[in-house]
Amino acid sequence: MKLPEKEKAAYRAAFRAMSPAKKAEHIYTYYKWPILLGLVVLLILGSALHRALTEKQPVLYLAFANVTVGSELEEALTAGYLDTIGADARRQEVYLYRDLYLSPDADEMNHEYAYASQMKAMGAIQAQKMDLVLMNREVYDLFSRKGYLAPLPALLEGGDPALAHRLTPLLTGNEVVLSDNTIDFLLGEAEEEQQVTQPAVNALSVSSLPLFQSAGFDGEIYIGVLANTPRSGACLAYLSYLCP
Repeated sequence: MKLPEKEKAAYRAAFRAMSPAKKAEHIYTYYKWPILLGLVVLLILGSALHRALTEKQPVLYLAFANVTVGSELEEALTAGYLDTIGADARRQEVYLYRDLYLSPDADEMNHEYAYASQMKAMGAIQAQKMDLVLMNREVYDLFSRKGYLAPLPALLEGGDPALAHRLTPLLTGNEVVLSDNTIDFLLGEAEEEQQVTQPAVNALSVSSLPLFQSAGFDGEIYIGVLANTPRSGACLAYLSYLCP
């Protein structure tokens, strides 16, 4: 219902006659919900705008599994690579999965952490958001046997011959499990336990590379390319950066 013009004028005059404190109290009493709603909308819009302006686009997804990477090496593996390919570090990044602990023999103290790491890694692999993994021998054996790693000779064949030549001395082999009846055997549904495996060349042994020599790793370190990565070209570019 619209108020008559005289009544509107009377309200305006009364409002102008109020002290600043009374005006604030009047506004809060009658308009607090529209004001609060407007502030919430502004907050949501501001948050969305800030995220759009600051969110970085991953050029690669890299996991550190059962290896501890210091700040200097991490800088070289991320910002150093971006600088080499001319990427804008303000808008792009090498996305990292840090401190993954993957072990089928985790003790009771580390069991929950190992389980959480496994769920995180499996989710990233299934979502095709893990391209490369820097790992120790335990993880290399685990990922290889499960068929998670790409055969590198086949990947290198379609790439740069000079890169293939540089990487060949670093290639290392493992095995992939094609079939395994362990569960059936444990359930009494098979007379003997059998595994069928085949050899695969699916990682690089990188401990001898200048970038990793002084990192203080305990034992041999490997890097592998995930078999289902949609960014195989970018993975080869990254391996070229590691092996100049």
